[in-house]
Amino acid sequence: MTFDLPLHVETLGPNPDSGVDSLVLLHGYGGSSFSWRYWTPLLAKRAHVVLVDMKGFGLAPKPDDGQYGPEHQAELIYRLILQADLQRVTLIGHSLGGGVALGTALRLLDSEPGRLKRLILVASAAYKQRMPLFVTLAKYRRLATTALRILGTQFVIRHVLKSIVFDSSKVSDDQVTGYARPLSSPDAYRAIIDTALAIVPPDLDKLTGRFKELDVPTLVLWGRQDRVVPLWVGERLADKLPDANLQVLENCGHMPAEELPEESWKVLQTFLERSS
Repeated sequence: MTFDLPLHVETLGPNPDSGVDSLVLLHGYGGSSFSWRYWTPLLAKRAHVVLVDMKGFGLAPKPDDGQYGPEHQAELIYRLILQADLQRVTLIGHSLGGGVALGTALRLLDSEPGRLKRLILVASAAYKQRMPLFVTLAKYRRLATTALRILGTQFVIRHVLKSIVFDSSKVSDDQVTGYARPLSSPDAYRAIIDTALAIVPPDLDKLTGRFKELDVPTLVLWGRQDRVVPLWVGERLADKLPDANLQVLENCGHMPAEELPEESWKVLQTFLERSS
Protein backbone atom coordinates (compact mmCIF):
# COMPACT_ATOMS: atom_id res chain seq x y z
CA MET A 1 0.00 0.00 0.00
CA THR A 2 1.31 3.45 -0.91
CA PHE A 3 0.50 6.77 0.73
CA ASP A 4 0.69 10.34 -0.47
CA LEU A 5 2.89 11.27 2.48
CA PRO A 6 6.64 11.93 2.98
CA LEU A 7 7.01 8.75 5.04
CA HIS A 8 8.43 5.31 4.38
CA VAL A 9 5.99 2.64 5.53
CA GLU A 10 6.35 -1.13 5.75
CA THR A 11 3.69 -3.49 7.04
CA LEU A 12 4.04 -6.91 8.65
CA GLY A 13 1.70 -9.51 10.08
CA PRO A 14 -2.00 -10.10 9.44
CA ASN A 15 -4.07 -7.86 7.21
CA PRO A 16 -5.78 -5.12 9.27
CA ASP A 17 -9.15 -6.17 7.82
CA SER A 18 -8.85 -9.48 9.69
CA GLY A 19 -9.98 -7.88 12.94
CA VAL A 20 -6.57 -7.69 14.63
CA ASP A 21 -5.08 -4.63 16.28
CA SER A 22 -2.90 -2.24 14.30
CA LEU A 23 0.43 -1.32 15.88
CA VAL A 24 2.13 1.83 14.56
CA LEU A 25 5.82 2.02 15.52
CA LEU A 26 7.61 5.38 15.64
CA HIS A 27 11.40 5.57 16.09
CA GLY A 28 13.48 8.17 17.89
CA TYR A 29 15.72 11.02 16.75
CA GLY A 30 18.30 9.77 14.28
CA GLY A 31 16.65 6.37 14.10
CA SER A 32 14.47 4.42 11.70
CA SER A 33 12.37 1.27 11.72
CA PHE A 34 15.69 -0.55 12.27
CA SER A 35 15.32 0.43 15.94
CA TRP A 36 12.46 -2.06 16.36
CA ARG A 37 14.20 -5.08 14.81
CA TYR A 38 13.95 -7.26 17.94
CA TRP A 39 10.26 -6.57 18.63
CA THR A 40 8.74 -6.55 15.15
CA PRO A 41 8.88 -10.30 14.35
CA LEU A 42 7.15 -11.02 17.65
CA LEU A 43 4.57 -8.26 17.26
CA ALA A 44 3.75 -9.42 13.73
CA LYS A 45 2.57 -12.77 15.09
CA ARG A 46 -0.30 -11.09 16.90
CA ALA A 47 -1.15 -7.85 15.09
CA HIS A 48 -0.91 -5.75 11.95
CA VAL A 49 2.41 -3.94 12.33
CA VAL A 50 3.02 -0.60 10.63
CA LEU A 51 6.72 0.31 10.64
CA VAL A 52 7.27 3.99 9.90
CA ASP A 53 10.41 5.82 8.92
CA MET A 54 9.35 9.35 9.80
CA LYS A 55 9.92 12.23 7.41
CA GLY A 56 13.65 12.93 7.06
CA PHE A 57 14.80 9.59 8.49
CA GLY A 58 15.55 6.11 7.24
CA LEU A 59 14.20 5.60 3.73
CA ALA A 60 11.62 8.39 4.03
CA PRO A 61 11.75 11.46 1.78
CA LYS A 62 13.78 14.41 3.06
CA PRO A 63 12.24 17.52 1.50
CA ASP A 64 13.88 20.87 2.14
CA ASP A 65 10.75 22.50 3.56
CA GLY A 66 11.73 23.13 7.20
CA GLN A 67 8.69 21.20 8.44
CA TYR A 68 10.40 18.79 10.83
CA GLY A 69 8.93 19.54 14.25
CA PRO A 70 7.15 16.85 16.29
CA GLU A 71 3.85 18.56 15.47
CA HIS A 72 4.56 18.15 11.74
CA GLN A 73 5.44 14.47 12.21
CA ALA A 74 2.32 13.88 14.33
CA GLU A 75 0.12 15.36 11.61
CA LEU A 76 1.68 13.00 9.06
CA ILE A 77 1.15 9.93 11.28
CA TYR A 78 -2.44 11.03 11.92
CA ARG A 79 -3.02 11.31 8.17
CA LEU A 80 -1.38 7.91 7.63
CA ILE A 81 -3.81 6.30 10.09
CA LEU A 82 -6.78 7.85 8.29
CA GLN A 83 -5.51 7.02 4.78
CA ALA A 84 -4.89 3.40 5.78
CA ASP A 85 -8.17 3.35 7.72
CA LEU A 86 -6.43 1.72 10.69
CA GLN A 87 -8.67 0.64 13.57
CA ARG A 88 -7.84 -0.49 17.12
CA VAL A 89 -4.59 1.48 16.89
CA THR A 90 -1.73 1.12 19.34
CA LEU A 91 0.84 3.89 18.97
CA ILE A 92 4.33 2.75 20.00
CA GLY A 93 6.89 5.54 20.21
CA HIS A 94 10.50 5.72 21.35
CA SER A 95 12.10 9.01 22.45
CA LEU A 96 11.16 11.64 19.84
CA GLY A 97 8.74 9.06 18.43
CA GLY A 98 7.02 8.94 21.81
CA GLY A 99 6.41 12.68 21.63
CA VAL A 100 5.06 12.20 18.11
CA ALA A 101 2.82 9.39 19.38
CA LEU A 102 1.39 11.66 22.07
CA GLY A 103 0.70 14.39 19.51
CA THR A 104 -0.93 11.88 17.18
CA ALA A 105 -3.05 10.49 20.01
CA LEU A 106 -4.36 13.99 20.81
CA ARG A 107 -5.28 14.49 17.15
CA LEU A 108 -7.16 11.19 17.15
CA LEU A 109 -8.88 12.15 20.38
CA ASP A 110 -10.16 15.35 18.78
CA SER A 111 -11.49 13.81 15.57
CA GLU A 112 -11.38 9.99 15.57
CA PRO A 113 -11.41 8.88 19.22
CA GLY A 114 -12.68 5.40 18.43
CA ARG A 115 -9.49 4.46 16.57
CA LEU A 116 -7.03 4.70 19.48
CA LYS A 117 -6.78 1.60 21.67
CA ARG A 118 -3.45 1.91 23.51
CA LEU A 119 -0.25 3.88 23.91
CA ILE A 120 3.23 2.44 24.47
CA LEU A 121 5.76 5.14 25.34
CA VAL A 122 9.40 4.04 25.50
CA ALA A 123 11.80 6.61 26.99
CA SER A 124 9.44 9.13 25.48
CA ALA A 125 9.97 12.83 24.92
CA ALA A 126 7.16 14.68 26.68
CA TYR A 127 8.12 17.62 28.91
CA LYS A 128 10.62 20.45 28.88
CA GLN A 129 14.01 19.04 29.80
CA ARG A 130 17.71 19.55 29.18
CA MET A 131 18.50 18.51 25.62
CA PRO A 132 21.18 15.81 25.16
CA LEU A 133 24.48 17.05 23.79
CA PHE A 134 24.08 15.41 20.38
CA VAL A 135 20.82 17.31 19.81
CA THR A 136 22.26 20.60 21.09
CA LEU A 137 25.30 20.33 18.79
CA ALA A 138 23.11 19.42 15.81
CA LYS A 139 21.46 22.84 16.07
CA TYR A 140 24.71 24.41 14.81
CA ARG A 141 24.24 23.63 11.16
CA ARG A 142 27.73 24.33 9.83
CA LEU A 143 29.47 22.64 12.77
CA ALA A 144 27.25 19.56 12.64
CA THR A 145 27.55 19.17 8.87
CA THR A 146 31.33 19.56 8.98
CA ALA A 147 31.66 17.05 11.83
CA LEU A 148 29.58 14.44 10.01
CA ARG A 149 31.52 14.96 6.80
CA ILE A 150 35.02 14.94 8.33
CA LEU A 151 34.61 12.43 11.14
CA GLY A 152 32.26 10.21 9.20
CA THR A 153 28.75 9.13 10.11
CA GLN A 154 29.91 5.76 11.45
CA PHE A 155 32.29 7.42 13.92
CA VAL A 156 29.68 9.94 15.11
CA ILE A 157 26.93 7.35 15.46
CA ARG A 158 29.16 4.94 17.38
CA HIS A 159 30.06 7.71 19.82
CA VAL A 160 26.42 8.74 20.27
CA LEU A 161 25.18 5.18 20.78
CA LYS A 162 27.86 4.47 23.37
CA SER A 163 26.90 7.65 25.23
CA ILE A 164 23.20 6.77 25.57
CA VAL A 165 23.21 3.07 26.50
CA PHE A 166 23.98 1.57 29.90
CA ASP A 167 26.72 -0.82 28.71
CA SER A 168 28.71 0.79 25.89
CA SER A 169 30.66 -2.43 25.27
CA LYS A 170 27.50 -3.98 23.79
CA VAL A 171 27.22 -1.48 20.95
CA SER A 172 27.89 -3.64 17.88
CA ASP A 173 29.24 -2.88 14.42
CA ASP A 174 25.92 -4.01 12.90
CA GLN A 175 24.04 -1.63 15.17
CA VAL A 176 26.30 1.28 14.22
CA THR A 177 25.91 0.49 10.53
CA GLY A 178 22.14 0.18 10.87
CA TYR A 179 21.89 3.68 12.28
CA ALA A 180 24.63 5.30 10.21
CA ARG A 181 23.71 4.13 6.71
CA PRO A 182 20.48 6.21 6.37
CA LEU A 183 22.23 9.30 7.78
CA SER A 184 25.11 9.41 5.32
CA SER A 185 23.79 11.82 2.65
CA PRO A 186 23.68 15.63 2.57
CA ASP A 187 19.87 15.51 2.58
CA ALA A 188 19.98 13.37 5.72
CA TYR A 189 22.39 15.82 7.38
CA ARG A 190 20.00 18.68 6.65
CA ALA A 191 16.95 16.76 7.87
CA ILE A 192 18.51 15.76 11.18
CA ILE A 193 19.63 19.36 11.78
CA ASP A 194 16.19 20.72 10.85
CA THR A 195 14.68 18.25 13.30
CA ALA A 196 17.02 19.35 16.09
CA LEU A 197 16.15 23.01 15.48
CA ALA A 198 12.43 22.28 15.78
CA ILE A 199 12.50 19.50 18.38
CA VAL A 200 10.55 21.44 21.04
CA PRO A 201 6.97 22.12 19.86
CA PRO A 202 5.98 25.81 20.15
CA ASP A 203 2.84 24.85 22.07
CA LEU A 204 4.45 22.26 24.33
CA ASP A 205 2.78 23.52 27.53
CA LYS A 206 -0.63 23.29 25.89
CA LEU A 207 0.07 19.74 24.72
CA THR A 208 1.34 18.50 28.08
CA GLY A 209 -1.70 20.03 29.76
CA ARG A 210 -3.89 17.73 27.67
CA PHE A 211 -2.18 14.44 28.51
CA LYS A 212 -4.79 13.82 31.20
CA GLU A 213 -7.38 13.48 28.43
CA LEU A 214 -5.69 10.39 26.96
CA ASP A 215 -7.68 7.79 28.86
CA VAL A 216 -6.46 4.62 27.16
CA PRO A 217 -4.29 1.80 28.54
CA THR A 218 -0.72 3.07 28.40
CA LEU A 219 2.61 1.37 29.01
CA VAL A 220 5.37 3.75 30.05
CA LEU A 221 8.65 1.84 29.66
CA TRP A 222 11.96 3.31 30.84
CA GLY A 223 15.56 2.43 31.54
CA ARG A 224 16.66 3.33 35.05
CA GLN A 225 19.94 4.78 33.75
CA ASP A 226 18.50 6.79 30.85
CA ARG A 227 20.71 9.88 30.38
CA VAL A 228 18.79 11.23 27.37
CA VAL A 229 15.24 11.43 28.67
CA PRO A 230 15.53 11.10 32.45
CA LEU A 231 13.29 8.81 34.47
CA TRP A 232 11.42 11.74 36.04
CA VAL A 233 9.79 12.30 32.64
CA GLY A 234 8.41 8.76 32.69
CA GLU A 235 7.25 9.13 36.28
CA ARG A 236 5.46 12.36 35.47
CA LEU A 237 3.84 10.83 32.39
CA ALA A 238 2.63 7.86 34.42
CA ASP A 239 1.17 10.28 36.96
CA LYS A 240 -0.64 12.44 34.40
CA LEU A 241 -1.98 9.78 32.03
CA PRO A 242 -5.21 8.32 33.48
CA ASP A 243 -4.53 4.64 32.75
CA ALA A 244 -0.74 4.37 32.73
CA ASN A 245 1.54 1.60 33.95
CA LEU A 246 5.19 2.57 34.52
CA GLN A 247 7.76 -0.21 34.11
CA VAL A 248 11.42 0.54 34.81
CA LEU A 249 14.22 -1.73 33.58
CA GLU A 250 17.39 -1.91 35.63
CA ASN A 251 20.85 -1.63 34.04
CA CYS A 252 19.29 0.00 30.99
CA GLY A 253 19.83 3.33 29.29
CA HIS A 254 17.85 5.10 26.59
CA MET A 255 17.18 2.13 24.29
CA PRO A 256 15.24 -0.59 26.16
CA ALA A 257 14.08 -2.42 23.03
CA GLU A 258 17.70 -2.84 21.91
CA GLU A 259 19.66 -2.98 25.16
CA LEU A 260 17.37 -5.53 26.82
CA PRO A 261 15.30 -7.05 23.99
CA GLU A 262 14.11 -10.11 25.90
CA GLU A 263 13.29 -8.32 29.16
CA SER A 264 11.58 -5.43 27.41
CA TRP A 265 9.58 -7.82 25.22
CA LYS A 266 8.26 -9.66 28.27
CA VAL A 267 7.01 -6.36 29.71
CA LEU A 268 5.44 -5.41 26.40
CA GLN A 269 3.84 -8.83 25.91
CA THR A 270 2.30 -8.77 29.38
CA PHE A 271 0.86 -5.30 28.77
CA LEU A 272 -0.62 -6.28 25.39
CA GLU A 273 -2.24 -9.38 26.84
CA ARG A 274 -3.71 -7.58 29.84
CA SER A 275 -5.07 -4.74 27.73
CA SER A 276 -6.57 -6.92 24.98
